[in-house]
Amino acid sequence: MFVVIVGISVIVFVITNMIGDPVNVLLPPETPYEQREIFREQMGFNRPLVVQYLDFAVDAVRGDFGNSFRTARPATTIVLERMPATLLLTVSATLVATLIAIPMGIISAYKRHSIWDNLTTIFVVTGQAMPIFWLGLLLIIIFGVNLKWLPPSGYGDFGIERLKHLILPMAVLGFFLAPVTERLVRSGMLDALSQDYVRTARAKGLSERIVLFRHALRNTIIPVITVLGLQFGQLLGGAVITESVFAWPGVGLLAIDSIRNSDFPVTQAVVVILAVLISFVNLSVDLIVGVLDPRIRR
Repeated sequence: MFVVIVGISVIVFVITNMIGDPVNVLLPPETPYEQREIFREQMGFNRPLVVQYLDFAVDAVRGDFGNSFRTARPATTIVLERMPATLLLTVSATLVATLIAIPMGIISAYKRHSIWDNLTTIFVVTGQAMPIFWLGLLLIIIFGVNLKWLPPSGYGDFGIERLKHLILPMAVLGFFLAPVTERLVRSGMLDALSQDYVRTARAKGLSERIVLFRHALRNTIIPVITVLGLQFGQLLGGAVITESVFAWPGVGLLAIDSIRNSDFPVTQAVVVILAVLISFVNLSVDLIVGVLDPRIRR
């Protein structure tokens, strides 16, 4: 985990230093060359890149990514202020995707080759092929512009207004995550239903509900939890697009704005903090799976 975070920090630091000169962002265009060079030396921008990265890494360990070029506020503070909105969106979307995918996967496996199985296959193929931004724009046009049932963008105040603003981006991101989860549940259930312990349970006269949920699904849910953890990074990538479409004020929208404005400290803070968050989520998932499945602990 540490190696991954260090590698990501190196990559984002090098890229942000290659794509633009911070002096051009911080000083007006009419600043004389001599003043630019003096400012560059004062800020340490003329030092070797390796030395600059080491200073950046030491400060990053303390949670200091410098100040924003645009607002002069600490970059870490700006990112942490936006984090609750992104976590609200991603957690809600994960919950929606799980509530949709697990029942669909169970029905698809239990009624294999039926019309229900075919419908879920269409859902999966559509979900994997449809771009997030296109689906987001489609929902905005239908429910936000034409029907006016839901607000097309923004964050809203607390309570009901926040929930209304959350529905559309949550639906888009949940639709992005659900197909993979549904296929995993389906394949796991098909494998479980063919096992001897399921045949034994049926031979004992247990109801299909007990066979499905207590025996088959119990052994299927562990891989689902693992994949949900692994997909968290992909989910954050989808959140970047979703937040930009719906003007949802999260870390994803902040990342796009910071890149567009060449606000390198904020960009670096966003990438590194998200890398730490993803690594922490994956580690937590591994620990949870170890508790749920004693075979892994051995």
